Amino acid sequence: MTEQIGTTCVQGGYRPGDAEPRQIPIYQSTTWKYDTSEHMGKLFDLEEAGYFYTRLQNPTNDYVAAKIAELEGGAAGMLTSSGQAANFFAVFNIAGCGDHVVASSAIYGGTYNLLAHTMRRMGVECTFVAPDCTDEELEAAFRPNTKCVFGETIANPALAVLDIERFAKAAHDHGVPLIVDNTFPTPVNCRPIEWGADIVTHSTTKYMDGHGAAVGGAIVDSGNFDWMAHADKFPGLTTPDETYHGVVYAEKFGQAGSFITKATAQLMRDFGCIQSPQNAFILNLGLESLHVRMPQHCKNGQAMAEFLSQHPKISFVKFPGLPGDKYHELAKKYLPNGGCGVVSFGFVGGRAAAETFMKSLKLAQIATHVADARTCVLHPANATHRQMNDEELAACGISPDMVRLSCGIESTEDLIADVAQALEQI
Repeated sequence: MTEQIGTTCVQGGYRPGDAEPRQIPIYQSTTWKYDTSEHMGKLFDLEEAGYFYTRLQNPTNDYVAAKIAELEGGAAGMLTSSGQAANFFAVFNIAGCGDHVVASSAIYGGTYNLLAHTMRRMGVECTFVAPDCTDEELEAAFRPNTKCVFGETIANPALAVLDIERFAKAAHDHGVPLIVDNTFPTPVNCRPIEWGADIVTHSTTKYMDGHGAAVGGAIVDSGNFDWMAHADKFPGLTTPDETYHGVVYAEKFGQAGSFITKATAQLMRDFGCIQSPQNAFILNLGLESLHVRMPQHCKNGQAMAEFLSQHPKISFVKFPGLPGDKYHELAKKYLPNGGCGVVSFGFVGGRAAAETFMKSLKLAQIATHVADARTCVLHPANATHRQMNDEELAACGISPDMVRLSCGIESTEDLIADVAQALEQI
């Protein structure tokens, strides 16, 4: 029987047996006990599956990661301590010093900094292209040492929609995988793997958790990318890893398991960006209602975008669900049931008007957060994207007066009334 996605949200990843706990158990332990040293040795050699130290893996995390992999239609998944860690691991697992990455310029500011600056210091260069660049511009971005392409399904906060099929084709034409951050739509509204993406990441802190309770991230591997067919490009997966007695991940674990196994055995071992079991438990509680919450987020976002687009004090509205939006046609293709509840907009009165608006809100809370059950608002140029210069901001689709409003699951009428009264104060 093929499950609907709502059933997977509730029951995926963990199927208790007879007399086993109905809820996912929290394995709040750093270590596991073994009867023999030989048994533990097999775990360290990757000869057997099991747990020995929570810095690498934990059963609670694996249950929840399995649910997210099911939701995305992937082969394997893992949890990380944050969405930033997920994006870093996804890229660094296949790109190292001397390598190159192609990325959409319309991505979350933290990810932009990660790719443009921090990973550059590690020897990984990144070429950014606009999500609506021409085919020629996209083609020109590739180099012989390019190892992956990165983008966001719906960019945060520019709300640009990635043409997943086009970017996937370009990546595959050059023998590299497409990594897509699917945080905003969640698999309820879009499953990038079905459109050609190879690896999907999430900041589970956002809609998946949904209540601002637990920071976390996730990586899902589709299992579709043939690493051995491009063995020269990905030696970390296709040649012996001497830190694990010469194991060749792509041979031992195949297409379905090699990427996540390497990211766990190597990167989680060395960087330790594990999500706590308690956070994974909280995340799972959020996932159980994800399919119920997302339609209300989208309903509120659509209503708010329509209201703002008619208001004389608003200079522009970015929301893919609006018929006049630049990305409306792509949204109809990839997000037919709605994308998210986030609306970005600017003011006729510029930055000063944006600041007055924000401090006049009563229901919406100013917070460095987004995609929450509670409506929250942020001024990106003054917060999440503060480190960027004007040129970088423009490349990300952000103006100094732009405000990002994340519509929660409150009453639609109450949210619009709150925004209306705040606009009256300008």
